[in-house]
Amino acid sequence: MRLPSSSRRWCLSALTAVATAASLGLPAQAQEPKRGGTLVVGTTQAPRHLNGAVQSGVATAVPSTQLFASPLRFDDQWKPQPYLAESWELAKDGKSLTLKLRRNAVFHDGKPITSADVAFSVMAIKANHPFSTMLGPVEKVDTPDPQTAVIRMSVPHPAIVLAMSPALCPILPKHVYGDGQDLKSHPRNSTDVVGSGPFRFVEFKPGQRIVMERFDKFFLPGKPYLDKVIINIAPDAASLQLGLSRGEVHMIPGLTVPADLKRLASDPNLSLTPKGFEGIGALNWLAFNTEKKPLNDVRVRKAIAHAIDKNFITKALMGGFAKPADGPIIASSPFAVTDVVRYPLDLKKSAELLDAAGLKAGANGERFKLTIDYIPGSDDQQKAVAEYIRGQLKKVGIAVEVRASADFPAWAKRMATRDFDMSMDIVFNWGDPIIGVHRTYLSSNIRPIVWTNTQNYRNPEVDKLLDAAGGLLDPTQRKAYYATFQKLVTDDLPIDFINVVPYHTVTNKKVLNVPTTIWGPFSPYDEVALK
Repeated sequence: MRLPSSSRRWCLSALTAVATAASLGLPAQAQEPKRGGTLVVGTTQAPRHLNGAVQSGVATAVPSTQLFASPLRFDDQWKPQPYLAESWELAKDGKSLTLKLRRNAVFHDGKPITSADVAFSVMAIKANHPFSTMLGPVEKVDTPDPQTAVIRMSVPHPAIVLAMSPALCPILPKHVYGDGQDLKSHPRNSTDVVGSGPFRFVEFKPGQRIVMERFDKFFLPGKPYLDKVIINIAPDAASLQLGLSRGEVHMIPGLTVPADLKRLASDPNLSLTPKGFEGIGALNWLAFNTEKKPLNDVRVRKAIAHAIDKNFITKALMGGFAKPADGPIIASSPFAVTDVVRYPLDLKKSAELLDAAGLKAGANGERFKLTIDYIPGSDDQQKAVAEYIRGQLKKVGIAVEVRASADFPAWAKRMATRDFDMSMDIVFNWGDPIIGVHRTYLSSNIRPIVWTNTQNYRNPEVDKLLDAAGGLLDPTQRKAYYATFQKLVTDDLPIDFINVVPYHTVTNKKVLNVPTTIWGPFSPYDEVALK
């Protein structure tokens, strides 16, 4: 689809730096996909409901992106592509985005998708989605005709185009969800879901399975190839992997456990790929509660960082599948820089910093005590690293208790209420720093909610840098601001960045067109097929 010249000009200018991102390449299509078949996806992630407009996270993203279409989608080089919108144009002042919708698009109940539905959805996402910065500047959406939606913003908002992505901007039917009920608890989030995407709702049994079937009136001719997508949910990853080996499960996204990856890689019927998680941008890190003594002293935080060997963690604990992380923006992002403050393993320097902070060792060699929490259910990225850190800090006189949480809500409550000293955490960049990075460092986002600035980190200069970068359209200028931000944050060290989470998608070799764009398995499966 050829875009209007204005859209082409914007794509060339606004994404100059984005094009420098690592080209991961789509897999070559071995044969012409055939229609039919059922794709069985295995996961341990159980969504509460299926509406990505009010819920973040990969558990919801997989089904939501099949049920609901978004205005745009992205390729493997961070470039926007037409989807529900056949063309788009960002105004020169960056304060409006015009979307031209396809005329043949209908919801699963047969009613046409119009600009009124886009307007309703965008404003609903702004009001209900946990990513407050994603659509923060949006003031309204004009609908001059049924196929034109104009998103109006109070200030230039460079993340607005990426915010039109599948996992972030599902287009909902206004005639279903605009009935006055609370969207977060709307009954149609889980039952009798009416969507706009390539697959329509059949069944949702929470904690068990989600069944979706081909929507024959999908707006892209000949798509999707599959007849049905079934998401099997099981708390036991081993049973899902056994099903994969037996051919009963075709795809498992988001595997990280080194032993599992090694075993599955040796199966001649399976394929593994780390591609498709660049948009998610998952970082595994050690967060410090900077309002608690002695962690309010940056020398103590730096001493802890110098006691940790990231290379040992990634190579020994994670089997070489993971890579070290050194900053708040993942290396695969076009806004990442290498000029950051690093903390190589140096136990002598660690001890010197603790001494300088006045934390001398007692007769038993102990300086002080801390606790370290971790997210339950991800032992390879969380518990194992926490236990390793405990052992390392003992070497410099810090006694650490590794504290388990009963379940994710219990851990999340500790983070939200800042009832912790240190905690392992996995946090996503979500494509654009405005969406996934700013939330962790802005002092205005110190809130009693998990995955906000729960470190209680305050730096007025960082606030100014992020606010300025969030209003710049030129990617080169934005990168300059983010470069300074990354240097400052790694020097202040509210977080010690440990590693990039080594997510992999494992598939049966019968699966064609495995999704490996920047959103990978969290994008529509309309091009996925089975041999």
